[in-house]
Amino acid sequence: MRGIKELRVKESDRIDAMARGLEACGVVIEEDEDCLIVHGNGMGSVAGGAICKTHIDHRIAMSFLVMGLAANKPISVDDASPIVTSFPIFESLMGALGAKLTRD
Repeated sequence: MRGIKELRVKESDRIDAMARGLEACGVVIEEDEDCLIVHGNGMGSVAGGAICKTHIDHRIAMSFLVMGLAANKPISVDDASPIVTSFPIFESLMGALGAKLTRD
């Protein structure tokens, strides 16, 4: 993804948040001020097994929870509470796809 530097100055630095979460889940990335390159592994899945920081951003939370559908180990987010405000049926849709969302 190129030309995305404006995502660094929104409510949080979304590029950094996504890069750190992807790395925590075993995804190889390259990052600079205006770019995020995500390298696939050719296997169609990611390791997972991480707790990703959302910075109280529903977009980040939903991204990592969706990625959990293709992960070998569960992916958690530190705060999913903003999701219900922006996308009230997210949890039920994820359940319909086979996701097992739990609250700790």
